Amino acid sequence: MKRSALFVFVLSVSAVAAQGQLSGSVASGTDSQQPTRAKTACADLAKLSLPNTKISAAEEIQAGAYTPPATAHPSPAHLAFYKQLPAFCRVTADLSPSTDSDIKIEVWLPITGWNGKFRGQGNGGFAGEIDRHALAIAVFQGYASGGTDTGHEASGIDARWALGHPEKIADFGYRAIHEMTVRSKAIAAAFYGSAAKRSYFASCSDGGREALMEAQRFPADYDGILAGAPANNWTHLLTNAIVNVQALTATPASYIPQSKLPAISAAVLASCDKNDGVSDGVVSDPQSCHFNPAAMLCKGADAATCLTAPQVTAMKTLYAGSHDSTGKLVFPGYVPGSEEGPNGWGPWIFGETVTQSAMYLFGTGFFSNMVYGDPKWDYKSLTIDAGLKAAMDKTSQSLDSTNPDLRPFIKRGGKLILYHGWNDPAISALNTINYYEAALKTTGASEIQSSVRLYMAPGVQHCGEGPGPDSFGQYGWTPEKPLNDPQHSMYSALEQWVESNTAPETITATRFEGEGTARRTTMTRPLCPYPQIARYNGSGDPNDAANFTCAAGPK
Repeated sequence: MKRSALFVFVLSVSAVAAQGQLSGSVASGTDSQQPTRAKTACADLAKLSLPNTKISAAEEIQAGAYTPPATAHPSPAHLAFYKQLPAFCRVTADLSPSTDSDIKIEVWLPITGWNGKFRGQGNGGFAGEIDRHALAIAVFQGYASGGTDTGHEASGIDARWALGHPEKIADFGYRAIHEMTVRSKAIAAAFYGSAAKRSYFASCSDGGREALMEAQRFPADYDGILAGAPANNWTHLLTNAIVNVQALTATPASYIPQSKLPAISAAVLASCDKNDGVSDGVVSDPQSCHFNPAAMLCKGADAATCLTAPQVTAMKTLYAGSHDSTGKLVFPGYVPGSEEGPNGWGPWIFGETVTQSAMYLFGTGFFSNMVYGDPKWDYKSLTIDAGLKAAMDKTSQSLDSTNPDLRPFIKRGGKLILYHGWNDPAISALNTINYYEAALKTTGASEIQSSVRLYMAPGVQHCGEGPGPDSFGQYGWTPEKPLNDPQHSMYSALEQWVESNTAPETITATRFEGEGTARRTTMTRPLCPYPQIARYNGSGDPNDAANFTCAAGPK
């Protein structure tokens, strides 16, 4: 289930787990208090009357007969998976909470074998497409599930739909996921004759931002939330993106070609790889790594094995993060160790040219279409103080999910698991640590300990991939069924936490190589509850999680 760099960001990454028995009495919002009622036939759901909702179709899809719409571009693997689906009821609807809203949703409901749970699906990038593959996985496992395009149809790296449409920005930012959740639950309750007993949301990247938005703004929507690599500090993240682009284009000599990434990565590993007690190509403790790009300064002519002085300056900016004119941190920099790989700095930061990088496309798409309303806006004109203020004034209320007060969510029994790959080249992993620590301070240590966990994943890039073990139930279903358990799957651990009040501790991550019958495990490693980190015991196979111990991390 690997995904290319942009694809991972642009689409949501659903977390899936083994089905379990329902237990406990955590409420799933007001819907779960509704009495049992008569079931509604699938086709009759088209007649259902819901606020600001027009149901366009309700049809029963026979087992193995689902065909995605012509506008979708599923992979061959996805098409093959659709053939394995059981029969389900597919409902499509348009939601209009404002006069400029056109939020499309789909609700998929297993005809038989419903596990009594609802799972909401998220999005990546600028959204613009319903994640039907995630819906299919949910139905395959017995969940009722809903997804949305968040109010527009477009590529996940295209923000032109936002130009002159503040209500659509609000839909994308917070309203569409909530509206989808409420309407999907109502449709499921009508179909089954009873409301879902549990509701979960799991997604990554922009989906992680959506996840935290749900916990903060709509704490009754979900019982359990899994938020991966959250782009929750949206305005600051994309201000930092422009600052980084400016650093790489400060002079013609500042740009760093991808051909230098192997040397950069080798220098970082030589400096920091052994900090966790084992040399394995993974920087497991990046906060203890103090790599200085100046160590790579070319002694003579420019070459792929060294950095010129302007390139050293640009690299230092990337690692340092951005600061305003008073020196206050705007957004943290990238940690050493995340540079190389197909989902690394190449596509995200450097691009074939910097204006082809994902960082450039997201940053300029945001400012030109959402902040300044000018498709010809020039990124070189941005000053950090003015740009950040404009972004905050115009979009923060809709897009940022940075509220550290999680008490309303926790008070009603909600559980939240955060995770972030240390090697993430899209969103600095330090951003998630900063949010967690702010929540710890604001919400309270005892509340956070009872209801929130953070896991940092060594060697993992944006939502997945990278040199480390990147499979830990974050986007879910794996053919290795024994690994769909709370010891190997964050999503399973989340459900167990909600349903039996068993808090997750160490989770074992796995790295697979190969496909099909050639697929094999090549590395396992414990993921420790932050601030602990995994340290090698000093003997035994360093690719085996059993030879690592969770210990205190850096202070």
